Amino acid sequence: MRERKFDSYVIEPEKRIPVIHEADVCVVGGSATGVFAAVRAARLGAKVVIVECQNSFGGVATNGLVSLWHTFYDEGRNKQIIAGLSEEVLCRMSEIDYRQGPGSSHFFNPNELKIELDAILKEAGVKIYLHTMYAGLSCDGDRITNIFVENKDGRGAIKAKFFIDATGDGDLCRDLGVESYLNPNVQPPSAVYMMQGTKDDERKREYGIKFNEDVVPPMIQRFGKEFGLEPDWGWDTYIPGIYNIHFRADTHVFNLNCAHADELTEAEIIGREKMRKVVRMMRKYGNADEVYTLVNICSYIGIRDTYHFKTKQRAEHMDLLLGKRYDDAILNGTYDIDVHQADSGIQFMRLNGECTTEYTDGTRVVTNWRKDMGLPTDGPMPTYYSLPFGVLVQEKYENIIAAGRMINATQEAFGALRVMVNLNQIGEAAGVAAYLAVDGNKTVQQLDGVEVARTLSKGGSANLC
Repeated sequence: MRERKFDSYVIEPEKRIPVIHEADVCVVGGSATGVFAAVRAARLGAKVVIVECQNSFGGVATNGLVSLWHTFYDEGRNKQIIAGLSEEVLCRMSEIDYRQGPGSSHFFNPNELKIELDAILKEAGVKIYLHTMYAGLSCDGDRITNIFVENKDGRGAIKAKFFIDATGDGDLCRDLGVESYLNPNVQPPSAVYMMQGTKDDERKREYGIKFNEDVVPPMIQRFGKEFGLEPDWGWDTYIPGIYNIHFRADTHVFNLNCAHADELTEAEIIGREKMRKVVRMMRKYGNADEVYTLVNICSYIGIRDTYHFKTKQRAEHMDLLLGKRYDDAILNGTYDIDVHQADSGIQFMRLNGECTTEYTDGTRVVTNWRKDMGLPTDGPMPTYYSLPFGVLVQEKYENIIAAGRMINATQEAFGALRVMVNLNQIGEAAGVAAYLAVDGNKTVQQLDGVEVARTLSKGGSANLC
């Protein structure tokens, strides 16, 4: 991780910090990953506290406005492979759109999800701190004893027996000095927003040809340069229960590392500038009968990729693509390997061998990675992949798990694992592991991954194996 260097320093006077809470498990970060970790640990019997710096829970799914969780089914949509809290929370919400049926992706209203996550935490008896910023930690040898937080009451300490770092960038791991790395291609973030007006593919104006996404590049690629927009790509969709307002994710911010304060600030500002440019583009080239305007802007940018932290095992993309199975599996998934390049487009690799690359100029190239590697292209193919518990276990510190996009994975494997329906499962596994460590008085390194997987699969909130 980049060392932070400064020209001058001041000395902060020593002071007594009040302990504002004590728990068995402390979760830092309130994305769905963090919430699901907290709920699973609490349901098993742990006393749990969760700390979130924003005003609500859900992370990118809510404050980032990315209102989509991918399918819970295998590649052929024949078998449900994911259940757990992802399914439970969606079933509790009133406004969900399955589009092509239960086997497809799940579109939801992010505001509904905020309220549902509040409810599920309260029902589980989790102590909640919103508007509360993680500010540091203390250790006794290889064990974290407490974290420091800042909120409206000032500075305080939270003590716990086990900690889950769900901060996204691995803030606790950073402060512990856990070895980290950046992938060769750091996938750029997207500044997501909601716009009033018809979507690009439903325009009535034709410009001399019938609009078809498979033939004609999206509008941002056709007209963006006129408005100072870089060549870009993305997607959009309607929000269930909301008329004529749609979600848009076509404003990548390139070549910035959002794990650093100055670059994160710059990314947020650039993202908002791009949103307004897109609106102006739509007003000129969209449906002449529509009123295009911004109605909601993400309260923080949708970060895909920053630092990753070393663990006992690393997720390998070929293990995913070949459907390798594990006795200690904590995750099942089918989402494609999806790598957003730093500036040139996006690539998808599917379990069936198909590899599609879409470039910023609108061109699309389809190949077969199995054929390219000399593997059979006919016969039975894997229908889903799994992930072993060892990917969450770092070597040194005894009472912490990092759960989220900081996962130890190859660049390609990360492209599949980073989506929310997969990170949700990782959060649940971290919560189960935290409970087992506290209940059995064990270090995270002493946990039996098979027991974690078995406990994860029990009860009404179960991961299907």
